[in-house]
Amino acid sequence: MRLTLLDGARTWQGEATLDGDEIRLTDAALEGALGFRREPEGLCRGAVCLPVAATDGLATQDGVGLTRLAAVLGRPIAVDRDAGVVALAEAPGEQQARLESLDAPDFELPDLEGKRRRLGEFRGKKILLHAFASW
Repeated sequence: MRLTLLDGARTWQGEATLDGDEIRLTDAALEGALGFRREPEGLCRGAVCLPVAATDGLATQDGVGLTRLAAVLGRPIAVDRDAGVVALAEAPGEQQARLESLDAPDFELPDLEGKRRRLGEFRGKKILLHAFASW
């Protein structure tokens, strides 16, 4: 199946397979989508590895299950199989830490002249953000 994976500000599109209720990504797709690679130590991203037990069904020869991986990472997941979309949210602890720090997440929008600006460009300066919704 064709899959769109939303992970914070990152969007990945590629192929996945359905295994019952689980959506599986191949090892190459997993690395492209989330940066994890399968190693003898488990699923690794950078220097951090998650041990993978042979019996837990997370990683099989057919790929890595996204729902089980989200549970191991402590990240909420929303799946729309009909639309081929999976969204991974931040772990609640990460969200709480961000709220307590009072740091706004970085994002990019065009200014009044159409030039793309990132919020991070104004770090340490006072700015006013005006937002509205059409509903």
